[in-house]
Amino acid sequence: MTDASDDAKDIELLYEYGERLSEVKDKSQVPNLSPTLIQFFRHVDDYRSIIKAVKSKSIKAKQLSAQLIPRYFKFFPELSDLAVDSHIDLCEAEELGVRVQAIRGLPLFCKDTPEHLSKIVDILAQLLTAEENVERDAVHKALMSLLRQDVKASLTALFKHIESVDEPSTDENLRERTLCFIRDKVFPLKAELLKPQEQMERHITDLIKKSLQDVTGAEFKMFMDFLKSLSIFGEKAPAERVQELIEIIEGQADLDAQFNVSDGDHIDRLISCLFMALPFFMLPEERKVDLLKNLAESSPYTTPQDSRQILPSVVQLLKKYMPRRKSGEETNFTYVECLLYTFHHLAHKAPNATNSLCGYKIVTGQPSDRLGEDFSEYYKDFTERLSSVEELARATIKKLTQSMAEHNKATVSAKSDEAKASVKAQKQNTTTGLRTCNNILAMTQLLHAKSPSFIGDKRINLSWKEVAKASAPSTTTGARFSA
Repeated sequence: MTDASDDAKDIELLYEYGERLSEVKDKSQVPNLSPTLIQFFRHVDDYRSIIKAVKSKSIKAKQLSAQLIPRYFKFFPELSDLAVDSHIDLCEAEELGVRVQAIRGLPLFCKDTPEHLSKIVDILAQLLTAEENVERDAVHKALMSLLRQDVKASLTALFKHIESVDEPSTDENLRERTLCFIRDKVFPLKAELLKPQEQMERHITDLIKKSLQDVTGAEFKMFMDFLKSLSIFGEKAPAERVQELIEIIEGQADLDAQFNVSDGDHIDRLISCLFMALPFFMLPEERKVDLLKNLAESSPYTTPQDSRQILPSVVQLLKKYMPRRKSGEETNFTYVECLLYTFHHLAHKAPNATNSLCGYKIVTGQPSDRLGEDFSEYYKDFTERLSSVEELARATIKKLTQSMAEHNKATVSAKSDEAKASVKAQKQNTTTGLRTCNNILAMTQLLHAKSPSFIGDKRINLSWKEVAKASAPSTTTGARFSA
């Protein structure tokens, strides 16, 4: 009985404090009467008493305190730290109703004192880990309110919880929840939130680029899909903007790093990068070789879903580098080897996807077989290209075999160490070239059938890989072999 009476008294006192502060607040709106004069009306103690109510045993008193603390916050700057810290205690209270009320009040701290916005966003971000749906929903609404008030400062504060993944104190659950919030709540409202458009699109691009130091393949794809949706990277974007996207993909792929078969996330991230880079394929010549080699090496580890997604780009590039008829242009056999190897492994995972791409007739019993449609022209075009590249490869093998005989003679006649080293390098390039052409023939011959079988194992040893040690990449200078 006494407890109930005490609770009622606490609540009554809080209403009195609030009424007095409200009355002074109304007076402060009179012209020439500064709001700071509230302090001279000796109401600091009223506000301090409201803050102290945070420690009350009464749930209703705590909830009322959660309403009043932010409402009069701006009038007592000397108590700002105490007010915010006490309000945070309410956000962590045992009672769900108190926590929700406190969370709803957090944006009010920034309404007239925007200098506190970054701190409040940081607090709300940490509350994203709440397990109760009603509590998490309150956090989402509070964050959206602050994003609409100052999107630049709010985004900067949010992204700090993504950038600091390598810090020992980083809560991985918090990072994941922050990513989900940005993906589900911020990205879909980019047209509304990112204003002025070009300035804010550049700001969020810079934040994303800083956050890519340690992301999974799925996270990287999410960020890149968002960046590609921005107007600054749209269809009418200048070439340097497209190049910026390519450089982001290239940096994330880390094409110079050794391919690590045992690191699943490394493969996941690399495949995501390669798939995203293929539609552009505007890398410098030497980077194209690295890109295609990494694509070939990672292709055996792709999922059927990924394979189906990337096959159209691979076929498009194959057609580019496998001419239908002799054109007089040099054929880059290394490109063709990489793309054929990739094609086989992707098609092995999603065979019926090749029906509409190459005119094959592969039955899996799925609607995606598309067997009722006529793709015979595609089959004719693709097989003619295969025959053309086979003819070129055989002619090149003949030339390279002759060159090898000449190199052997030159080895005998070479006197100086420099001459011997030069002949040795030429022999190594010729050997790599022969392996490349033989690999191409081994892979194309299987693709002439109406329902071909695709290579899904490692019977083909890529030309740049050591024969004896298949896992060790070679540093041969024959990487760009062409004829």
